[in-house]
Parts: sequence; structure tokens; C-alpha cells
Amino acid sequence: MRKVIVSEFVTLDGVIEAPDKWQFPFWNDETGKLKVNELFASDALLLGRVTYREFAKAWPSITDEEGFADRMNSLPKFVASTTLKEPLEWNATLIKGNIAQEVSKLKQQPGQDILISGGAGLVHSLMKQDLIDEYRLLVYPVVLGSGKRLFTDGGTVTLKLVETKPMGSDVVLLTYQPAPKTGDSHG
Repeated sequence: MRKVIVSEFVTLDGVIEAPDKWQFPFWNDETGKLKVNELFASDALLLGRVTYREFAKAWPSITDEEGFADRMNSLPKFVASTTLKEPLEWNATLIKGNIAQEVSKLKQQPGQDILISGGAGLVHSLMKQDLIDEYRLLVYPVVLGSGKRLFTDGGTVTLKLVETKPMGSDVVLLTYQPAPKTGDSHG
């Protein structure tokens, strides 16, 4: 069964909005390697409308020697949106109907991880349905005070820390998985 992996750049105060405005000063080879490995361990992207539009505008014109851009551009993308209409560009398919049901079907298919970047609303929706298998949070030493946050009011999810890794440049990778539900016999 495929796993849904949430991978986010996050400030200390939980903001994920516009990482291009605050995370680049901290970028290093270790972070780059993590993102390359993560992308190549995936065979699909799951995106919300806003992230899809931003990525589809930027990525098709990007090239690099590592093959990251080629991989990003060639992967199938599944876009959760109630306002976009098909056909979508950039190797993308619109998820129609119940997003949780469709993502659950995607998870049942053979393949590699399904990677989510951005999309706070999408993450919230899937989190409430217990469809996220892992959260990879690159936490940056930045406090913005406002902006779209990954976690907001409206639901409690308990997570289990599975890895903490300093990434240099004062950035830390925190990897979480959903904690077993109370009453589960394993865990």
C-alpha cells in the first residue's frame, strides 16, 4: 500500500505560506539531498489548487543537472480543487467527487509514496480522515507572526515523533507519524 507523505517547510510559529520568501537563506546541500531523495521515492504528487497553480507556472521551465526538475515535471499530479476545471496542464488530473475516497483509492494502488507539498486545506482534510501516513516538517528558525499555518483550529491529531535530524543552517527535520488511536492494541 502506498503512503501519503506530507512534506512542508515550516516556520517556528507554524507558517507554511510563501516559503520562497523565508527559507532560501537556510538552504544547503543536505536539505537539497533530502528533497531529491524524497521526490525520487515518490511516484505521484497530491496538490491543492493554489500549490498546483504555483508549481505548474514555475516548474515546466526549470532544468537542473540532478534530474529533479525532470522528475517533478514527469510525475503524475492529482489536484484537489472544487473550482478548477479539466483539462489540467502539467501532467495533472483533477480529483472529482469525495477527496478522501479518491485519495484512499490512490493509496490502495501499487506504487511508491504520494507526496504532498503545500496545500494546508488539503492536509487538514486528509488529516481528519486519517489518510496521512507521515509528516516531514523542515522547521526553520523564522517567526513570521502571521500567514497560512499547517495546523489550525478545528481538530486534534496526535502524532508520534519518529525522527529528529539537524539539517544545518539551524533547520531541523521533524518526522512524525500518526500515533495509534487510544485502545489500539499495537504501537
